[in-house]
Amino acid sequence: MLDFLANTLLWWHWIIFGLILLILEIFTGTFIMLGLGIGATIVGVADLILILSLNKELLTWSIISIITITLLFKYFKNNSPKDKSGQSDYAIGVKGIVEEPIDANGRGKVKFNIPILGNTIWHATAKEDIPILTKVKIVNVKGQLIEVEKV
Repeated sequence: MLDFLANTLLWWHWIIFGLILLILEIFTGTFIMLGLGIGATIVGVADLILILSLNKELLTWSIISIITITLLFKYFKNNSPKDKSGQSDYAIGVKGIVEEPIDANGRGKVKFNIPILGNTIWHATAKEDIPILTKVKIVNVKGQLIEVEKV
């Protein structure tokens, strides 16, 4: 079987195989078929130029596919922070200064240097007492109320 493939597998077979894998990627969306398809297409072009043996074609396809899949996952990895909260879609951890003291499980006010949803001063709650002029950071957003803790 391998002798048959070694004698009949031509460069354009690799390109067709690569295109089929690229088309299958449309239906899967996993980047695996995309990496394999890119690898097969590159092997087809390399075989056209260099005339490789079947063993070298398979080895080249494996290496290029692994590299391509790794790069695709690294490049398209979801880089958005995992610590976003509520409707605000702002990253947790924005720092501010307490303007009105916050009692434990009570309300106070916090001022931020950058506007958060258009305001620099927000009503805040905390799990502990926080005096005026203490640096705090957002740990949770609950609608129009933020939860903060000391930095």
